Amino acid sequence: MLAITGAIASDRRILRRPKLAGRPFRIANSLWLIKSAKINWLLTTDYRQLTFMCGIVGYVGKKRVVPVIIDGLRRLEYRGYDSAGIAVGGNGDGLQVRRAEGKLRNLEEVIRLKPLDGTYGIGHTRWATHGRPTEENAHPHRDCTGKIVVVHNGIVENYVALKKKLIDEGHKFRTETDTEVIAHLIEKNLSAADRKVPLEEAVRQTVKLLTGVFAIAVISADEPNKIVAARNGPPAVIGLGKDEYFVASDVPAILYHTRDLFFLADGDLAVITSSGVQLTDFEGQPITRQVQHITWDPIMAEKGGFKHFMLKEIYEQPRAVRDTTLGRVSLDSGKVFLDEMDITDEDFRKLEKVYIAACGTSWHAALAGKFMIERLAKLPVEVDYASEFRYRDPLTGPGDLTILITQSGETADTIAAMRESRAKGSKTVGICNVVGSMIAREANGTIYTHAGPEIGVASTKAFTAQLTALFLFAVHLGLVRGTLDLDHSKQLLTDLTLMPGKLETLLTRDEETEDLAKEYHRAHDFLFLGRGIHYPIALEGALKLKEISYIHAEGYPAGEMKHGPNALIDEDLPVVILATHDKTDPGSVLRYEKTLSNLKEVKARSGTVIAIATDGDEEIREAADHVLYVPDAPELLAPILEVVPCQLLAYHIAVRRGCDVDQPRNLAKSVTVE
Repeated sequence: MLAITGAIASDRRILRRPKLAGRPFRIANSLWLIKSAKINWLLTTDYRQLTFMCGIVGYVGKKRVVPVIIDGLRRLEYRGYDSAGIAVGGNGDGLQVRRAEGKLRNLEEVIRLKPLDGTYGIGHTRWATHGRPTEENAHPHRDCTGKIVVVHNGIVENYVALKKKLIDEGHKFRTETDTEVIAHLIEKNLSAADRKVPLEEAVRQTVKLLTGVFAIAVISADEPNKIVAARNGPPAVIGLGKDEYFVASDVPAILYHTRDLFFLADGDLAVITSSGVQLTDFEGQPITRQVQHITWDPIMAEKGGFKHFMLKEIYEQPRAVRDTTLGRVSLDSGKVFLDEMDITDEDFRKLEKVYIAACGTSWHAALAGKFMIERLAKLPVEVDYASEFRYRDPLTGPGDLTILITQSGETADTIAAMRESRAKGSKTVGICNVVGSMIAREANGTIYTHAGPEIGVASTKAFTAQLTALFLFAVHLGLVRGTLDLDHSKQLLTDLTLMPGKLETLLTRDEETEDLAKEYHRAHDFLFLGRGIHYPIALEGALKLKEISYIHAEGYPAGEMKHGPNALIDEDLPVVILATHDKTDPGSVLRYEKTLSNLKEVKARSGTVIAIATDGDEEIREAADHVLYVPDAPELLAPILEVVPCQLLAYHIAVRRGCDVDQPRNLAKSVTVE
């Protein structure tokens, strides 16, 4: 196996995949085929029951292990907060475990009352799947002997059959979880061997028996200062420090300790000790991974004086848009530079159709991107929920491009959609926020959003950064295909560079939104309306409100009011109408006039109207009950501004209702369930 030491990590010359061209190997029920040194995965079986939610942290080093793990779990609590636990070893007392139901503060109280310490350990914050969110079901989970401890993110689909077989063999189970099966299988594989085998070999034998998806970290009392980690689906990142090493589910957990890290790929197994990291695949073959140096300032992952992460991230949107644009545009030439793109201009010119696949908020960005690409590049665009994409047998092929949008770059449904497209010959472009993530590694091209870490479960700055990336791509595609001339491109890019300043201006008007929240936080329902490219913002506004305030909210095309939603309107229903307009764009002016008619329809039925309108629009003030103004902007860029009052309205209403804004119930930041 290949040893990856801190010294090697510092020059980052190794960790590259060896040439495995044409070599198939099997992971669980999936057959993977490596076509070239740049990975092209073919998935031949059902990638179902995917769930990427819990948070894992592991540490081996010279620091006090408990504070390191608890601090890491705190930064991952957005991934799950039903229960939490920690296991540490290396103090001569075997493995000590502490667990607690509920949020992390409950675990901290348990540790305060019953301290523990050691030189290595693993921790977990849970979002329940199998088994109720109780202390009994909280991770870490032990084997029968108590010498093996496991934390797990994902789902073991065949755990019932495995558990039955283990019980028949005399194993005693304590919990309702699928994870406990993993600990017992490792114990079995250790004891069944004719000779003593290292922990990593027992883990390697175990993961081959598992069907489903998982990221795991395992420690043993018999092998101190060692963590074995494995990935098949959910993200896992390895951190390389000075005489200390980490494993975690996401970058923020370890960013205060090191910025040198790499992501495990599916089928990777890492052995982490005090002397370095060794990597193999599940068959035991040595592999390498490229170390990334993360430039995020750790302070970016803190609240920075704001009451909530969500509010901080709303206020970070000017920087997110600016950083996503920075270095990619030339106002002199009117050109867009997308460096992470292994697709030629000739390929772009030959495109017949574009597909975009995404989930949740990213799907709303995709829908707005459809308007941008169709208008500027004159290509038909079809937008899909990534969770539905491959189940309808999409007709994508060699003449098409599939764009995958995901904040984390690790969303399971979106990865599956990408692999489906690539298997059918489509080129793929990923828009994501995390360097080195699965989407970034496997797509033919990547546009990083440079939004920085987003901790709040409800996405805000990632959305506006995605809109920015889509706009840049639409301009680039239009230029390459000859549907956009350089003069027009210069104007569009100039308009884009003005957006951060306009966002900063808009954020100074937060008090107006807060005042509205005082008046409408007791509402039971909200309706959001928009036309054209503004309809996706209506959907996003409704999603934000329902996510964090638990108020039922619906986004709807304004032109469809007569086909049903008018029946809902009465004096108790607040209706948010996206009614901005670009006076230089005839289409925008026409849309505005139609939207104004819809507004009057709502008023005629005693509805309460909150309009989001362009600065200087006095006509709408006479028609609406309330107006939230945004700076003027071109039609295709207005959504970047319009979404901000929607985000702030949702935030202030949720705060007034006493909701947990950063960690809304039943949701987790990185979660996909098929």
